[in-house]
Amino acid sequence: MAETVHTFCRICEALCGLEVTVEGDQVVDIRPDKEHVATHGYGCLKGLKQHQMYDTPDRLMYPMQRIDGELRRVSWDEALGGIGSKVRRLIDEHGPHSIAMYVGTAAGFGVLHPVFAQGFMQGIGSASMFSSATQDCANKFAVAHQVYGFPFTQPFPDLDHLECLIIVGANPAISKWSFLQVPNPIRRLKEIEARGAKIFIVDPRRTETAKVAGEHVFIRPNTDVFFYLSFLHELLATMKIDRQRIDRYMTGFEEVCRVAEAWPPERTAEVTRIPAETLRAMVRAYRDADGAALYCSTGVNMGTNGSLAFWLQECINAISGNLDRQGGTLVSTGVIDFAAFGKKTGTLLHQNESRIGKFKSVNDALPGGILADEILTPGDRQIKALFVTGGNPLITMANSERLRDAFKQLELLVVLDIQPSETASVATHVLPCTSPFQRPDLPFIFPLMLGLQSKPYLQATRAIVPPRGEQRDEATIYLDLAKASGVNLWGSAVAQRALELAKAAKSIGRGDKQPSVPQELLLSGLLRATKQGSFKKLLEEKHGRLRPQHEAGSFLGKRVIHDDAKVHLAPQVLMEQAAKLEDDFAIELANKDGLKLITKRAITTHNSWTHNIEEFVSGERSTNHLYVHPDDAARIGLDEGALADVSTDTATVRVPVKLLSELMPGTVALPHGWGHQDSKMGVARNTTGVNVNLLAADGPSRIERVSGMAHLTGFLVDVRPAAGPLNPNHWSGIGREATAKLQGEQPAAES
Repeated sequence: MAETVHTFCRICEALCGLEVTVEGDQVVDIRPDKEHVATHGYGCLKGLKQHQMYDTPDRLMYPMQRIDGELRRVSWDEALGGIGSKVRRLIDEHGPHSIAMYVGTAAGFGVLHPVFAQGFMQGIGSASMFSSATQDCANKFAVAHQVYGFPFTQPFPDLDHLECLIIVGANPAISKWSFLQVPNPIRRLKEIEARGAKIFIVDPRRTETAKVAGEHVFIRPNTDVFFYLSFLHELLATMKIDRQRIDRYMTGFEEVCRVAEAWPPERTAEVTRIPAETLRAMVRAYRDADGAALYCSTGVNMGTNGSLAFWLQECINAISGNLDRQGGTLVSTGVIDFAAFGKKTGTLLHQNESRIGKFKSVNDALPGGILADEILTPGDRQIKALFVTGGNPLITMANSERLRDAFKQLELLVVLDIQPSETASVATHVLPCTSPFQRPDLPFIFPLMLGLQSKPYLQATRAIVPPRGEQRDEATIYLDLAKASGVNLWGSAVAQRALELAKAAKSIGRGDKQPSVPQELLLSGLLRATKQGSFKKLLEEKHGRLRPQHEAGSFLGKRVIHDDAKVHLAPQVLMEQAAKLEDDFAIELANKDGLKLITKRAITTHNSWTHNIEEFVSGERSTNHLYVHPDDAARIGLDEGALADVSTDTATVRVPVKLLSELMPGTVALPHGWGHQDSKMGVARNTTGVNVNLLAADGPSRIERVSGMAHLTGFLVDVRPAAGPLNPNHWSGIGREATAKLQGEQPAAES
């Protein structure tokens, strides 16, 4: 008999309220929750079809272990025993830092998963932590740490009251907002414009967002930092600055002014291609508005100067008087003041240093762009084992073919996932996890602890369908891994023993169901500790519970956790990094005629997650395409549908061409998240898309110093009509069979 259950989506930051129809143990339909207190009946196509991804025939059901070169089903006891004994031996022989972990985006959208994963590594005593943040957003954490004192202090635009919004390198109409929960972003943008506010979309492509609201301004890829420099230069030249406010709440004003002195709009127009008068018009709109905000996302983050660009953005919002004011940018709190908690406990404030390149950790994570080096370079702290949890680094990380080679050198590679990904294909062990619909939860850390929501609320959900086969939740898996490895979660024997007893008690009378820690009890404890009541009580409010609205004027002078309680506009590490701007400008001038590659998303794709849904990859959507402006295509000699070879000094990929006049000339776009031919996913492996991250460089000399981020967008490429066989070292760019399929040929036999 069918049952209707209310829950919320956990595949992105929007966390849309959902109404789900369940028959037996299976989800058969998903609809938006029209009565949800914040999302009001909005849901995206991916969220409404996600059950098709969870219910595929190749969904991971049982633990797997590589035996005689093949992944074979084993029992949990065998898998845990084998992993635990190897971990103990490696710690004895090479030390705790030889055990590493990579935490992917999917881990972050739950509450217990990242906490227990971190607890496992703390129990081991290893600082060899890596995360997907160094692919898309670590610049924001690194800068916030320096400027505000805490990496999770992330001001966000007050969308309900601002009169000017400038969006740089973001496309919320497709990707949703990042670092802010904004349901139905298209409607919100239209509402903002309808009340008379000005919106500018600064992007190398006329994006879906630019088509629905605001004025689009083209910018050459990877020149955002020069846009911000001139914006600040012009603002300082034309705006009456409130020095009293700045001196009261901030330090470093004069130093920042000196950085901007040399960058008038006429100068930077040479590389950004934004006419000086266009930039001045944007500054006037921002300056004259009663509340304005600059906002950026991955298009800025993933460039060579993501940290400097975001730093300048935050300086502009602060110096202009828009930080911590209605209509400007706000700094809210969640169920606790997490920054104050972090300062008191040291959470996320201690910085480790990498062995390779001497990079500082950001949010406890080292740069993913040096992971291959950390594995391949002999010596003290060389990584011998890696746990991959909630991520797929062989698709998402720079120079992923080199990373694949490095992974094959590991003595232990344990992948926790819900589907047999590319990374799982080279693992020594694969552990089957529960999907979001198979576990209870609260909104993840951004809304829960930081209040990064345009409309603050809380919600709880139970598991709406049970695990299948021998799937287990990640919290339970890490508890069991700690026991098998002879360590205690968080280094606490009391916590380890208490959780083991709680798991045993919960398993009484469950028959052959998989053991589990009492997840609802743990979540309820979190709610009670933060004075939000019980999990059960929150469940009764099935459409969510509204929380107090954000309060302007509650941050400056009150919640900045630097010892002097001030915002630091000119941190030394960023001032030192700014010294290279003249050299970077010279490089841009020297390469002004080169083609630059950016990434692109589609409404049916979500990183690498949704390509195993037949409906999303049917027909011409079974591959990604290289999008080229018609003028560039004519110059290069490319036609619609033809194959092109796209090359960097790292790799070459071969991909079909689509003409797109919405691109800025000199820019090509190649969507990310593709390249599944080596996975065991039945639908995804038959797609012919290429992994754009094969083209990106890794290594200590090729990643950004402040944040440790790889350069994944806006880099120079050579594009030519496909001719002859690809270099054998680059076959992985698309694969022999995929190339042949696209060319209408029979694949050549492997030699």
